Formats: sequence, C-alpha cells, structure tokens
Amino acid sequence: MQTPTRDEAETLLEEAALLNPGPWVEHSKHVARAAEAIATPHPLLDLEAAFVLGLLHDIGRREGVTGMRHLLDGYNFLANLGYQDAANVCLTHPFPNRDIRTFFGVWDCSRDELTFVDRFLCEAVFDNYDRLIQLCDALAMASGVCLMEKRMMDVALRHGINDHTVAKWKATFEIKAQTETVIGRSVYSLFPEVVENTFGLASDAAPVAIDRAPKTFSAS
Repeated sequence: MQTPTRDEAETLLEEAALLNPGPWVEHSKHVARAAEAIATPHPLLDLEAAFVLGLLHDIGRREGVTGMRHLLDGYNFLANLGYQDAANVCLTHPFPNRDIRTFFGVWDCSRDELTFVDRFLCEAVFDNYDRLIQLCDALAMASGVCLMEKRMMDVALRHGINDHTVAKWKATFEIKAQTETVIGRSVYSLFPEVVENTFGLASDAAPVAIDRAPKTFSAS
C-alpha cells in the first residue's frame, strides 16, 4: 500500500498538532488504536496499515479549523507525498454510503472541489480499509472508544443533521455488523473503556448505597 510507516505517520501527526492543536489529534490517535485492534482478529487487514490510515484520516486539519475543506487538504497533502492510499481515506472516511450530502459541518469548498469529491466517491472502489476507518471514525471520540450512538450524537449536536443523516448512520451500522461477522465478536469487546467513555462512569465502580430510612420534612 502507498502509506507512510508508523513512525513517519506519527511524525506527520505531531507536526500537524503543532500547526493546529485541538481534540482532533487525540481523536485521530484513538481511531488508529481502534483500527489496529479490529485489524488484529480480521483476516484481511494488516495491523500497521490499519493504524497508519486511522492516524492520518484527519491530517488535513493541519491547515487550520475548517469543515469539508479538511478532507481535500488531507487528500492533497498525502497525495503530494506519494501516499495515495492514505490520501484516499482522507476523502472516503466520512462517507460510508458515498453520499456527499451526508457531510456534517461547513461546506467550505469551491463548486469545482465539491464536484471532484462527489465524482471521487462515485468512482472509488471502497476496500476493507476504507470501511475500517469509516467504522473507527464513528467509534472514537477524543476521550477514547465509546458506543457509536454517543459518537454520532456528539457530532450531530455540534454540527447538526440533515435529511440524509439517518442513511449515513444506517450504513455505518451495517459496516459494524459486517465487521463483527468477519471477526466473530462484538467490536466493543476489544475496548474495555467503552462503558466509562460512553456513560462517564468507571465500569467497576462500587454500587451506590441507597438510604432507605424514612425522611421527615418541615414546612417551609
């Protein structure tokens, strides 16, 4: 595959974090970790490629705080370095059902750029790595892996939804189901922190004691 090595990818992310620090950096690290974890029992995925693609899927954010622009910035940045497979994932990762209309956030691209992205999605052959990063992007917040529903609501509350959002969510759940069929287990079983990251409570927290003694109240 046309991707950098793990060390090279980590250096690229470190440089990007200096240019535009923010939660997206930790999110990228968790996407990479999730991709590697899922690739471990998956017979068709390479661990290092999975990690690298996850780490760099949002690398376009190195250019600053943008919306759809970061997809193109990442694609162009990695393609110019000769990492075409990694560049492709920058464009494919938000679109599990190939529909550009499902993008969350600002459409800060020119008409020609939008046409390019739309044509790219229509013509691209999504492989196991595209699907893997689409799944992991929907599993990982900046705090770690959580239930997909929480990640989806977090994004929706920040960026809003539209008439095509539910179709995108359904496509992502289909990828999850297909992946679990291949690896023979729930993806959540690979991540012990899911409960804490989803509900904000430690999974081994002690039960809360309930005081059942009768209460007396005074009139106020």
